[in-house]
Amino acid sequence: MPDKLHDLIQKKLEKAGLHSDQAEEVANHLVYADSRGIHSHGAVRVEYYAERIAKGGVTLDPQVKFEKTGPSSAIFHGDNGIGQYICNLAIDEAIPFAKESGVAIVGVSKMSHSGVLSYYVKKAAENDLICIAMCQSDPMVVPFGGAETYYGTNPIAYGVPRKTGEPILFDMATTVQAWGKVLDARSKNKDIPDTWAVNDEGVPTTNPHDVAGLLPIAGPKGYGLMMMVDILSGMLLGLPFGKHVSSMYANMTEGRNLGQLYILIDPKRFTNLDSFKDDIEETIDELHQIRPAKGFDQVYVPGERGQLREKGFLKEGIPIEKSIYDYLASDIVHTDRYNGLNAFAEKPDLNG
Repeated sequence: MPDKLHDLIQKKLEKAGLHSDQAEEVANHLVYADSRGIHSHGAVRVEYYAERIAKGGVTLDPQVKFEKTGPSSAIFHGDNGIGQYICNLAIDEAIPFAKESGVAIVGVSKMSHSGVLSYYVKKAAENDLICIAMCQSDPMVVPFGGAETYYGTNPIAYGVPRKTGEPILFDMATTVQAWGKVLDARSKNKDIPDTWAVNDEGVPTTNPHDVAGLLPIAGPKGYGLMMMVDILSGMLLGLPFGKHVSSMYANMTEGRNLGQLYILIDPKRFTNLDSFKDDIEETIDELHQIRPAKGFDQVYVPGERGQLREKGFLKEGIPIEKSIYDYLASDIVHTDRYNGLNAFAEKPDLNG
């Protein structure tokens, strides 16, 4: 059940050296991901986090600061603290700032891996704000027309408040599929579609263990989006960009210096909030009434299927791979699986 999974994750992270309040927030986030069926960003990540924490690659007592740089702009300095904790603090500062200024752009500077973006935009939407979020990541994507990796999966998300029910939530990588999905396939020893990635010869592959580069979504369109994300969450904050973004695994004794960006909009500054929410509900109703295509039961709005999964998992329990559960339930902090690997969690080819 979710409470048991949360407890196992929190205790493992605390054993690795993370303070209880930070471990609790990371566990909140990972259970949220698993409960919505986003297993690529759930408990599967715990051993990696534990190894990085134990080896000094996360600042255990980060000196954080929310710095207003203008009437509607700010930077949250994260001091390379654990990503979920840092970004949760940042969005909690950004929400009242956006309420005050009407529109706010808040960068998060220097953090570790921060998980699924929908977690943060959901908090903003629950406070009657529209929120767009984006985050850079380490190079593992072949740009359109190229044969070598340069950008990361560089996700984008948005959340929109509703009158009834949970917010509309959209969260996507700018690749055909997120790297975490490949990791999930590896943990389950399952093939991946040949549209997700290429091997070291640039040829599409179905073997998750042979992945040497992910593919941008819709070719040049995804390539353009991932460049925008890198500019706004990296260069704009004076952080490493493109191929210079730190690898998740290369050196787990150092902070990753990653960047994230939130754009928050208060609908009340543009229209009547109630009528805005009425329009959102009408849109959702109309989408639900559209005749579904063959093979589909209905048209869903972004985030809706995840919400349905969560309701089911809360009743029946969250499915976790046995190997992951066994690790969480063990006395092992980590097994030195990741340090020194390349972006694809493999030993680097020193001859290539």
